[in-house]
Amino acid sequence: MSIHVVQPGDSLWSIANLYQTSMNAIIEINGLEDVEQIVPGLALYIQDDYIPPRHYQIKEGDSLWQVAKTFDTNINELIVLNPGIRQSNLLISQIINVPSSNPLPMETLGFLFPMSKENAEALLNGIAECLTYIAIVAYTFTEEGTVVIESADDTELVPIIKRFNIKPLLMIRNFSGGEFDAELAGSVLENESRRSQLVQSLVEQVTEKGYGGVSIDFEFIPPNRRLDFIIFLEALKRQLGDHLLHVNVHAKSEENITNRITGGYDYAAIGRVADIVAVMTIDYGYPTGPPDPVSPIWWMEGVIRYAVSLINPKKLQMALPLYGYDWRVSDQKTQAYSNLAAQNLAIVEGSTINYDFEAAAPWYPYWNGDEEHLVWFDDIRSFQRKYELLDAYQLLGTTFWHIRLPFPQNWQYMRDYFTIKKK
Repeated sequence: MSIHVVQPGDSLWSIANLYQTSMNAIIEINGLEDVEQIVPGLALYIQDDYIPPRHYQIKEGDSLWQVAKTFDTNINELIVLNPGIRQSNLLISQIINVPSSNPLPMETLGFLFPMSKENAEALLNGIAECLTYIAIVAYTFTEEGTVVIESADDTELVPIIKRFNIKPLLMIRNFSGGEFDAELAGSVLENESRRSQLVQSLVEQVTEKGYGGVSIDFEFIPPNRRLDFIIFLEALKRQLGDHLLHVNVHAKSEENITNRITGGYDYAAIGRVADIVAVMTIDYGYPTGPPDPVSPIWWMEGVIRYAVSLINPKKLQMALPLYGYDWRVSDQKTQAYSNLAAQNLAIVEGSTINYDFEAAAPWYPYWNGDEEHLVWFDDIRSFQRKYELLDAYQLLGTTFWHIRLPFPQNWQYMRDYFTIKKK
């Protein structure tokens, strides 16, 4: 594969000729709307015969011979991709490039809000091969611990997802009044009978509707309910049996048990109980906050490094955003766009797309009348860097929030270079 970053004077015709491909192929893979207009800084994914390297983090006792054998390559090729590397100067935690034709294996999960049967089939026809699990975002619970539907009915979705060879998970959130409710989570978790009711109610829904497991998304858990959350997860896993227990947790790079956002998560204990733990490495830049990248690479790596010190990486997923944010600079009013929509907005506005190499994230300014805006989003360059982290830290895989947001570059890249496990 190649990534072509558009330069002043480039046209789709000249780029297609350069890579000996067709304009239509470039348009389709990159979701372009206007064949006549592109902007400098736009990253275009071009399919070709080049295979990008894999990535490996050196561990104690590693040798170049062992690394080469693991990836079906040889020491000479390792040295070519890592000039100056020798057995004598290998450093623990050093990340090296590895030439290999072995695709990166992973388990992926896409979050999906309920939708019509026809729309679900159309969506999955395009991306089903890229997904191991789908978590249907449809449920919350009452103060008594009873599971209830918070959005449209999910009944038709479960069999459709199974037909596409994807395992459906019931996603449960502590959602009330359109937002996460810390008090709701705390009041149920602290009470033994309410916890038991929530476990029983979840298992009944999973069994009745044919789900393959549960994806927990309890946010802003009161820190003093930290142990109660573990007790709840242990009870739920016992009752779920062979059904999957997937737990989403807020990102952190150090422990602070009094923090109202992350203090309720005991990473190590959650990792022991859950089948999969997904760390939400998203929303570093967040709505109404200062304009910032959604998932800067330096922040993601700090979170992942901390998480793998407490959780088996083969149980661990990171999270990837299929969206970006548009901030009005004067008051930080924020609008979310899919990554594709953010890319195409830059083209419509005629804005040059900049790339922050430290964050590994694209951004651009534009003006709406006399109002200045800043947009941070992700493109194929930034996602490639994120997948390199997944590979280097040997994570289980990743989640995507959420899969109705179009990002065709990503799905094609996954089809070209990854092996997505099916369950």
